[in-house]
Amino acid sequence: MDIRVVKSKLSGNITVPGSKSHSIRAAVCAMLGDGISLVHSPLNSEDTQSCLNAATHYGAKVVISPGMWTITGTGGKLRKPKKTFDLGNSGTSLRILTAIAGAMDFESTFDGDASLRTRVMEPVLSALSALGAKTGSTGGKCPLTVCGPLNGGSTIIDGTSSQFLTALLFAAPLASGEVQIKVNKLNEKPYVELTLDWLRRLKIKFTATEDLSSFVVQGNQIYPAFQWTIPADFSTAAFPLAAAAVTGSSIGIRNLKFDDIQGDKAVFEYFKKMGMAIETKDNSTLVSMAGSLKGINVDLNATPDALPAMAAAAAFAQGQTRLLNVPQARIKETDRIACMRCELSKMGAKISELPDGLVIEGAPLHGAIVNGHHDHRIVMALVVAALAAEGETIVTGAEAAAVTYPGFIDDFRKIGAKIEVI
Repeated sequence: MDIRVVKSKLSGNITVPGSKSHSIRAAVCAMLGDGISLVHSPLNSEDTQSCLNAATHYGAKVVISPGMWTITGTGGKLRKPKKTFDLGNSGTSLRILTAIAGAMDFESTFDGDASLRTRVMEPVLSALSALGAKTGSTGGKCPLTVCGPLNGGSTIIDGTSSQFLTALLFAAPLASGEVQIKVNKLNEKPYVELTLDWLRRLKIKFTATEDLSSFVVQGNQIYPAFQWTIPADFSTAAFPLAAAAVTGSSIGIRNLKFDDIQGDKAVFEYFKKMGMAIETKDNSTLVSMAGSLKGINVDLNATPDALPAMAAAAAFAQGQTRLLNVPQARIKETDRIACMRCELSKMGAKISELPDGLVIEGAPLHGAIVNGHHDHRIVMALVVAALAAEGETIVTGAEAAAVTYPGFIDDFRKIGAKIEVI
């Protein structure tokens, strides 16, 4: 699906969907849970559906109703799957489910779309192998197989992506004995904190060093059933926030809970430094921009998913913006550093790559034909840029936004974005 976007002024209120990170963790924990779990206000998207489909194939009973998932878990005793799991585009699901499959005494096979087949899996597979699982893959990527059981013992995990460690932390309680985990060079610490928050909520027993470089997880644990409400997704909220910034608009973003553990809430602080006014009253956060954005230097290591939205906003800022220390952005659904440089350049942006980030000099942008690279965050970031660019912009492959935000186009239209499906 391609869309046409022209310069727009925004107003009104927008409600972003539930957190993808929380929703997938909830689905996995409920699948493993001993009893019936109720997940309120989850994200219903392509990525979460891929995870729920896998949970069903593993023997969980999943009922999707308006605003809730009701999941009858397996008590950690997953059913042997009858076919390969197709996880679509969901890297989070792939990493976590692969690790959990390593604790089962049968073989599981995982695959996905062309993008998922590029996602690095070798660190997870190596860590599982050290604990006794048998693995096979295509050059350390999908399609891959894994078969347990998982023994206690020691293993080392690469921390380039936090998802590698998150996967191991969810699987370790299912091992037959205590698991010691050493972590090399951890990026994206807030996402690991989010995982640990889930483990603590479910009373899973583990210890961790303060710097999250070492963990000890007790084996033979049972995940309990639970009931929880998923908060709104701050990484998704970055896009209406950025759109208001570049268009000089005021909008309200509803249902954001700044006391939630999501690390991407820091994006609101980044935009404050760039000159935005941000005020939360009751259930709405009013974001407004008068005047010009200011260029800043920002370390995005803890918030890598913010890079596309930040890059789009920085293209309109006065002065230079440096988005730094985020090498893991190159191993997401796409190489987001290279893709944002390429596509914003087509619109006239003065932008260059660093090995671990971007340097952007603010300049007026013009419309162009740009490629969404089958990456939901690239698509939404390019729409943000197009809303403030002169002329008409065509964004190809815009259907990718549905991975995390199925209502993206409709919701943006409701606040005044001039977007047409072509």
